[in-house]
Amino acid sequence: MLSVWLALVFLVGACAGGFLNVCIYRLPYEKGLLWPGWRCGSCCQPLRWLDALPLAGYWLCRGRCRTCEARFPARYFVVELLTGLCFAGLFYLDVVANVHDLPLLQRKQVAIVAGTVPWQAWVVFAHHALLVCFLLVASFIDIDHYEIPLPVTTMGTVVGLVGALLCPWPWPEAAADLPPMPRQPVVWEIGHGLRMHAPTAGLYAWPVWYPLPAWLEAGSWQLGLATGLAGVLAGTLLLRAVRFVFGLGRGIEGLGVGDADLMMMAGAFLGWQPVVIAFFVSVAPALLIGVTQMLFRGGQELAFGPSLSLGIVLTMLGWQWLAPQMTAYFFDATLLLILVLAGVVLIFVVSFLMRLVRGPGDEGPPKK
Repeated sequence: MLSVWLALVFLVGACAGGFLNVCIYRLPYEKGLLWPGWRCGSCCQPLRWLDALPLAGYWLCRGRCRTCEARFPARYFVVELLTGLCFAGLFYLDVVANVHDLPLLQRKQVAIVAGTVPWQAWVVFAHHALLVCFLLVASFIDIDHYEIPLPVTTMGTVVGLVGALLCPWPWPEAAADLPPMPRQPVVWEIGHGLRMHAPTAGLYAWPVWYPLPAWLEAGSWQLGLATGLAGVLAGTLLLRAVRFVFGLGRGIEGLGVGDADLMMMAGAFLGWQPVVIAFFVSVAPALLIGVTQMLFRGGQELAFGPSLSLGIVLTMLGWQWLAPQMTAYFFDATLLLILVLAGVVLIFVVSFLMRLVRGPGDEGPPKK
């Protein structure tokens, strides 16, 4: 039965990929998503329903329009296949493998393996699948146009905040079942060093702060809203601060406003702590993509959206391994301030060294 669920989830993902193709193609040109229906981009003739089938339709029409013989981009098939694989992989990791270490799914693991999936598991999967859909649309548009449309990130932020309101920490665990909260999450013990107490895992891995302030109750919509809004602010302010500091050191802008909006959206889905770590995780794929592009395409502009999206997904799936190392820095105000200042100094030094090595960049025409 579990194999049947994986196959069905893959097919749903492939169907969703067909709609994502419409979004990727039409949103940069501000076209409607539902009307008109599927049409050839060359002759504007409607496509047959067989040709619009996910995955199979591309091969049934042999990748060409039946009316004008114009070739359809292979990316249509790739996006549908990639979305289906992402959905199936997310379902396996979220529900079967329980990489988020959710206590409720641990207790029901035997039933899940037998094919009985509780509704809470479907909600967790749907929440993450929606985030992946928004990230795929933003990434492919960024690759094509070097911009991320505001409607994509705005709608994603709204959807993420709705999820935060409906599923506040520690959902799906009941607030009454939480262990007693420590007075301080980080303590120093002689002979043992730092002792860290991480919060119980939930759909939102961590609340906005821990231990919770007296005016925020576990499982309340106020806590969910605070967690989502903190993620929104952290995502957008982090990227804008990095953009400003990098500009001071390098002399040119290093990140686009759309990248900040992308992290704003991710913060609404995940909370502020994961989105901060996701930015640093995204640096590694960005460097790899940048070096590869320099070797094959020279100094062409680099779209940072795909790297940010990959960093977000990797952080989301690997949070249970990252979280124990991060508790001391995110729930202690002094350590958090030191970490922020160290990051600002590091970004400025690296960008200034880049300016010394490669020059100040194109700063516009000389003043007269």
